Amino acid sequence: MTLVIEMKDIVVTFPGVIANDNIDFSLEKGEIHGLLGENGAGKSVLMKTLYGMHTPDKGKILVNGNEERIDCPSKAIGLGIGMVHQHFMLVPHLTVVENIILGRELVTKKFFLDMKKTLKQVSVFCDQYDLCIPLDSPIYTLTVGMQQRVEILKTLYQGAEILILDEPTSVLTPQEVDELFKAIQALKDQGKAIVFISHKLKEVLQICDKITVLRKGKVVGTIKTSETNQNELAKMMVGREVKLSYQKTKAKKGKTVLKIENLKTLNDRGIPALKGVNLNSKKFQILGIAGVQGNGQTELVEVITGLRKIREGKIILNDVNITGISPKERIKLGISHIPQDRQKRGLILDFSVMENLILGSQDISPFSIDKIRINFSKVVDFAKKIIKAFLIKTPNKDTKARYLSGGTQQRVVVAREFSKNPRLIIVSQPTRGLDVGATEYVHAKLIEMRDQGCAIILISTDLDEIFLVSDRIAVMFEGKIVAIKDPKETNRQEIGLLMGGAKA
Repeated sequence: MTLVIEMKDIVVTFPGVIANDNIDFSLEKGEIHGLLGENGAGKSVLMKTLYGMHTPDKGKILVNGNEERIDCPSKAIGLGIGMVHQHFMLVPHLTVVENIILGRELVTKKFFLDMKKTLKQVSVFCDQYDLCIPLDSPIYTLTVGMQQRVEILKTLYQGAEILILDEPTSVLTPQEVDELFKAIQALKDQGKAIVFISHKLKEVLQICDKITVLRKGKVVGTIKTSETNQNELAKMMVGREVKLSYQKTKAKKGKTVLKIENLKTLNDRGIPALKGVNLNSKKFQILGIAGVQGNGQTELVEVITGLRKIREGKIILNDVNITGISPKERIKLGISHIPQDRQKRGLILDFSVMENLILGSQDISPFSIDKIRINFSKVVDFAKKIIKAFLIKTPNKDTKARYLSGGTQQRVVVAREFSKNPRLIIVSQPTRGLDVGATEYVHAKLIEMRDQGCAIILISTDLDEIFLVSDRIAVMFEGKIVAIKDPKETNRQEIGLLMGGAKA
């Protein structure tokens, strides 16, 4: 056993929070080590400390047996440590090779970029790691899976022998995940050491040799993958039994609540994003929309909720044409929306929990006296009731939303939207970035609202989520619905191929 990383008694604190509480973590050469934990458990802080983005208050870090002070990412890179972040750090309009060599360019004696030598060197590098990519293609023309490969190649090109992969599969199709795992396994076979951070228990069990679980800033345990399972890992993460599957009642037959006809619109760059979408959503049913991010799902949500104008088509809600009415009017007609970015679109971070719970309803009864003045006693009563009913973990109703964990912020959004007694709920990426406990809560609430008669449209890039809660699955590719399937009559492989553009 050759230890390449030893982190001993690591303590990292922020104002009022102990993020890492005397953590020990080690990594071996040629090992894939999974790092699991709830939101706020301290796993990202620990790895950012290893990468030089945080400075520990206490403890020491040994790299290849030598104690090192890693006070910035460049020091970490110099020691052979690389980190591939969850949100890609690529320049879209530069080519693949330009992104890979950025900051480490080969130049001639006249200080010009030696592109011929660069292309040859990077091509050899791609072949060495079996990560073949068209080097002269601009980044924006590549699939998300290809961009992920560029990120890994860029890190390896910087000389990394130790790779930290932060949620690397969050926006990939099943086929792209398989390709990524082949690449990670090849890197392991070449002696690289890899830390794999993920919320997806199934993937961690598939790719990792060992798993370390953190909870509330402390190590709960480190265990061999061959000696554990999803239920045990979930319990270690949360501290209780977690429901990982649901016995749903069969969907009742309900009338059509939303009908979309020949919907067309442009994206922010003026390029067609929806190319004649036809779709319907019914009472007592969850319609899951699967697709790789960037295939029109965001624009579809925006036109249904009134946030984006359409060029052609109709939107019918309960037999009423709502195509031209405002977002506010759509809310009054019973549309609730849980956006994919809870911080940018779902909350006002400097507002209190109480204020966020009435957003969109602050000018109507019972919260408003005359559409101008707030009825504070009613608002306070409502906030206390909802905080209790939805188990929102907040110090009090007046706590600012920005000080809540990601999971708790999502509970606030879910509580507000579900408490409006909606007829149609649009839910976009509801569990992205959430731990297994918060994910369980959101899924249970979706099924509860479905059983109460809501029509629900769930947009997600997570196929496990789509199959777990959906009654029908629609697949989007390049702005079109390419297939609609019954979850019981299809599988992840077929849906994944459809997401990638295969013919139905």
